[in-house]
Amino acid sequence: GAQEGLSPRPRCVRCCEPPDQRFSYPQYQPLPQINMTILKGEKGDRGERGMQGKFGKTGVAGSRGHAGPKGQKGSVGAPGERCKSHYAAFSVGRKKPLHSNDYYQTLIFDTEFVNLYDHFNMFTGKFYCYVPGIYYFSLNVHTWNQKETYLHIMRNGAEVVILYAQVSDRSIMQSQSVMLELQEQDEVWVRLYKGERENAVFSDEYDTYITFSGHLIK
Repeated sequence: GAQEGLSPRPRCVRCCEPPDQRFSYPQYQPLPQINMTILKGEKGDRGERGMQGKFGKTGVAGSRGHAGPKGQKGSVGAPGERCKSHYAAFSVGRKKPLHSNDYYQTLIFDTEFVNLYDHFNMFTGKFYCYVPGIYYFSLNVHTWNQKETYLHIMRNGAEVVILYAQVSDRSIMQSQSVMLELQEQDEVWVRLYKGERENAVFSDEYDTYITFSGHLIK
């Protein structure tokens, strides 16, 4: 209100902004930075396998590498099957005489001329067939004076051919031969007939009078 003795003061009204606000611009406010690694989601399901791509070009062969160290010795393997030869031959002799008795006797030979691959067993007096085929066998003996000579060439327990000489005042060389078709594991040997009659073959320690031979033909 007007004071006593003073003229009233006019009321001032500001009609414009202060200079410092009138010409000011809005200040820049930086946006916040978000770390995307902390926003990683859960692992998704595996997708279907895609089609195979085209093969690339063959590369250049590399240089040969250095030889590696020698390895340790391996263990011994299992034994293989028996090696089969493709031929068979034998020739054996006997330097001892043999007389008949009450039983059949297998002729055992004590002299080995040829025994290829040991197919003839000197202990049993038998030839064992390991190579199937056609064989030729030959038996030669010396008879005994005043005694009969009676032998068989045998195959698997069966009589095949006979070698026979009657009683005579003179001893002679007697022979027999045969061809046989043998299968694997067949056996061939010579048997002296049992003593229904006095039966013998002659030989001595100085000369070989009794021989038995055989070989594969085909």
